[in-house]
Amino acid sequence: MNITRVMAIFEKDLKEFMKNMMLFTSVMIPIIMALFFTRIGGGQAELPPEMLVIVVGVVFTAVSFSAVMTMIAEENEKDTLRGLLQSPTTIIDIILGKSMVVGLMTIISLVASILIISPDNYWTLENIISLILMGFFFLCMGIGIGLIVNSVATTSVYLIPIMFIFGFTPYIEMIITDPDHIAIKIAEYFPLYQNLNILNGESGAMEFVILAAWAAASFLLVLWAFNKRKNDE
Repeated sequence: MNITRVMAIFEKDLKEFMKNMMLFTSVMIPIIMALFFTRIGGGQAELPPEMLVIVVGVVFTAVSFSAVMTMIAEENEKDTLRGLLQSPTTIIDIILGKSMVVGLMTIISLVASILIISPDNYWTLENIISLILMGFFFLCMGIGIGLIVNSVATTSVYLIPIMFIFGFTPYIEMIITDPDHIAIKIAEYFPLYQNLNILNGESGAMEFVILAAWAAASFLLVLWAFNKRKNDE
């Protein structure tokens, strides 16, 4: 890892992020959603944990996942990523540089959204750890898919299903009312459900094991996508 290269990538991407209105607007989406949920919930105290988890899911899908995927896809489209992959810059330099920008924006969006909702006992150690693991998962998913696609337009093919499957997982209970349905049983192993269990005080070691497994799988996706892209070039 080269700190100079990492900071150079960070500074370049931060400027591009601030100039790109689509990326910058993604930071505001969860904040607006939090305001909306708080209003229709009849007050901050009445907002159920499921709604809070969905806001968190929107933060991670709209910012952590979508933003980094779009940034990398844009470099693919402009053919500027080839120079990075063939330069002395390592995969760690590239990932850290871009992750620092998206991570900063994710934290801003997440903290602002949670402050608006103002839930009790939210910033516990267990929940912070779960948020870090989920953030890592969504970030790596975005990096991996961003390396695979060749244009920004193609990212929408992945964004919508990822957002509904991983960002709005608790909504499945509104579609399928049978708690013993196979779809519900599968969904309970998804990242947002682990965070929901932690918020409800029902967590144990298994929630963190599942989150760590998702994070590890997403990192393997990054390694595979990086090697594929480098070999293709």
